[in-house]
Amino acid sequence: MSIDHLLEQDFIRVTEAAAVAAAQTMGFGERRHSDHVAVEAMRRELQLLPIAGRVVIGEGERDQAPMLYVGEEVGALVGRDDVPQVDIAVDPLEGTNLCATGAPDAMAVLAAAERGGLLHAPDIYMDKIVVGPTARGRVHLDAPVAENLRNIAAAFDRAVEDLTVVVLDRDRHQQLIADIRSVGSRIRLIGDGDLSAGIAAAVRGTGVHAVLGIGGAPEGVLTAAAMRCLGGEIQARLVAIGDDQKRRVDEVGCEVDRIYQTEDLAPGEQILFCCSGVTSGELLRGVRFFGGGARSSTLFMSLSRRLIRFVDTIHRDDTAMPVVFR
Repeated sequence: MSIDHLLEQDFIRVTEAAAVAAAQTMGFGERRHSDHVAVEAMRRELQLLPIAGRVVIGEGERDQAPMLYVGEEVGALVGRDDVPQVDIAVDPLEGTNLCATGAPDAMAVLAAAERGGLLHAPDIYMDKIVVGPTARGRVHLDAPVAENLRNIAAAFDRAVEDLTVVVLDRDRHQQLIADIRSVGSRIRLIGDGDLSAGIAAAVRGTGVHAVLGIGGAPEGVLTAAAMRCLGGEIQARLVAIGDDQKRRVDEVGCEVDRIYQTEDLAPGEQILFCCSGVTSGELLRGVRFFGGGARSSTLFMSLSRRLIRFVDTIHRDDTAMPVVFR
């Protein structure tokens, strides 16, 4: 039996706990505090799971992060060989600034796979292109922007002017933005959250056709896990700035000049992806609080079981209070 079949409800509980904790800090303008409470909540739940887990994508290296650091062992059965050995990638609060300001699309995210099923990517930048199943196989990271957009448009059987491309609103993307606009495609600039944008590109009805530009490498691995479940595609290349980052790339066994395909970033066959909304967006509703508790929305996906499940959960803090169904 696959690990995601065994642990589906457990992993859902992990992202729900992080989302509810983060949502309690929404709008306070304290991004570090929001991230901290999400990390604490996620780690508490992970330590209860019947697994021997290892964090391969986390909050940073051990000297940078006291909890959920890369290499940290989690789970109630660490040290045992007769239990599921699981590699885990986490982003307890994807979009810390989004949560701090109350903006849409903040999420708590977890991906997992059998041991070796997720790339241990260093926490540096990564140049990416993400498309959904319709345009899979029609793009190349090194192709000119205009060529990629024309190929995406052809895959959708529409004009290039009808495409919407998501780009992080950063100074480093000025030329990319100019190139996209030069062919007439629309751009949706976002402040944070290129992972949620990548998922949107792989789902029909969101109005997003591609994600382009440089973001975080850990988010790239999480996006790859989601693309494996959704049938989409990510191509990516690590961007190392300075000797320290290049040395870190070498230490983890990655390559700076290599174009990583979806299956390189997430090669596992028992991949699961789970995210819970913190603030409401196009994909998920955020946490809603009522007098006796909270209500959360979660997306769970399994590669081996070929399922996508939306989970709506009511968390009751006070059983004497009425439940609000809305």
